[in-house]
Amino acid sequence: MARKRYLIISDVHANQQALEAVFRTVQRRRYEGVFCLGDLVGYGANPNPVVSRIRRVRNLRVVRGNHDKVCCGIEDGANFNSAAREAALWTLHHLRLENREYLRRLPVGPVEVLPGIWLAHGSIQDEDAYLFSDFDAYQAFQAAHFHICFFGHTHIPAIYRKSEEGVECLPIRGDQVELTLSSEARYLINPGSVGQPRDRNAKAAFAEFYPEVRRLVVRRVEYEVEVAAERIRRAGLPVHLANRLKVGT
Repeated sequence: MARKRYLIISDVHANQQALEAVFRTVQRRRYEGVFCLGDLVGYGANPNPVVSRIRRVRNLRVVRGNHDKVCCGIEDGANFNSAAREAALWTLHHLRLENREYLRRLPVGPVEVLPGIWLAHGSIQDEDAYLFSDFDAYQAFQAAHFHICFFGHTHIPAIYRKSEEGVECLPIRGDQVELTLSSEARYLINPGSVGQPRDRNAKAAFAEFYPEVRRLVVRRVEYEVEVAAERIRRAGLPVHLANRLKVGT
């Protein structure tokens, strides 16, 4: 009997080339569902193709991200840096009505998608907060009773594990990392960013999860970075948003 498998993606940021590369990579694999951790748009130049593609995904569970909120007009982006806000306002202007309304209806995280398994964009306590450290993870573990929470927002793949020994961070390095999660521990897992990695690996990041055996696979895949960068430049968006794609920062 085939084991259930879930695809996990996060922080696509309107990068059509990266999203298509991920879906091409997994197109022959059967998934019970797809978990999306927010920030479909922002920064990149192809918000409509990305949102339209996500809307067609079967058995999708998704939470909204902070860029999703600004790009559809829920918030004004006053707390964004200048480049992020410029890109968000550009996106708001260019989104088709149906895609803007889709973003407006995205659920607020965290949400429980399987027994004991949650999705969040930022932290458990605040969808906009960054989870960067052992202490951040400790606070999240204290705030809610989950077994595994998948989160995004930082664009950096990482696993935080809480066991009897305390909370520790297990950084994820390389193009494929596999591990079996202990049933005696709790986990916060960031699969990294599809569309704007920031761990100095320019390849698109995503993960696969097998809940029955608690197996996690974090993967990277190459995509047409220069095409994505050129589209950002051609759209008149801040040029450093294009340049950073090439170095994964």
